[in-house]
Amino acid sequence: MPNLIEPKLISGNANMPLAQSVARRMSMHRGMNVGLVDARVERFNDGEIFVEVYENVRGEDMFVIQPTSNPANDNLMELLIIADALRRSSASRITAVIPYFGYARQDRRSKARTPITAKLVANMLVEAGVERILTLDLHATQIQGFFDIPVDNLYASPVFALDVMHNFKGRMEDVMVVSPDVGGVARARDLAQRIGAPLSIVDKRRGKPGEVAEMTVIGDVKDRTCLIVDDIVDTAGTLCKAAEVLLEHGAKEVHSYITHGVLSGPAIERVGKSVMKNLVITDTIQPTAAVKSCENIRIVPTAPMFAQAILNTWNGTSVSSLFDHKALQPIYEGMYSSI
Repeated sequence: MPNLIEPKLISGNANMPLAQSVARRMSMHRGMNVGLVDARVERFNDGEIFVEVYENVRGEDMFVIQPTSNPANDNLMELLIIADALRRSSASRITAVIPYFGYARQDRRSKARTPITAKLVANMLVEAGVERILTLDLHATQIQGFFDIPVDNLYASPVFALDVMHNFKGRMEDVMVVSPDVGGVARARDLAQRIGAPLSIVDKRRGKPGEVAEMTVIGDVKDRTCLIVDDIVDTAGTLCKAAEVLLEHGAKEVHSYITHGVLSGPAIERVGKSVMKNLVITDTIQPTAAVKSCENIRIVPTAPMFAQAILNTWNGTSVSSLFDHKALQPIYEGMYSSI
């Protein structure tokens, strides 16, 4: 039975433009104004975070939109404190909408005496009062098992599939999807199957952390338009090197489709000087002015998908329907209507 309470959105400071875009999309779907709950999320002089919610949220179905991106610790604490404030204000249900789930790269003990920080973060979120998680392209899908609450992990590949079919229309037969490492093959294969393209792999071997010693291309990329697919681009060193290696092996041109544009340190400069034609990222992490001004970086919006996922969660209908790019096409009608 659908819940009659209207969904209510609240946001921290991590990505306010995305939260506002989600609210606008939901307003269009609902035919009524859906705004962000009036609240303040501020800091004391010593850096402590203070949250005050100005509206009554008793019995409300609350959705907290907050990626835990840089600065990861501040944004994570904002999310936890907002959830605690809502719980103590008697909200009916608290769903954390985390477009980019920080600390996801620490999902296992790769060496002795190291933490599993993704599990620690999961425990903290549940303890703060979060009852459901909605996220996009977890670095490792097994992180869903770290929670004892429902976790809906959306995928960027349906949106990327629409974008590829729109921008490479008429030359899809030349397209080849490339995984930048063996660990990302499942993600790359998913996009390849959606667009009917073959798959190649760049096998990288590291000399030491942060430094790639050797790269080998598995598959014939000669005269192909290569699309490198991954979930995170951080310093972009490996990505730019992979693009060079693909061109050395005869690729016609190289584009990249990466979900989360962390883009730290020298990343933007590297991408700007790279042999890649385009780096396509989503807006799960709020893009800086430098990212927006970089000529070969293009940003694909996620607000339509998150808005629909929030409405489906509120309605008690299927979120997995959004895994199909054909189902997503109508809500991205302004961008991909010509496919």
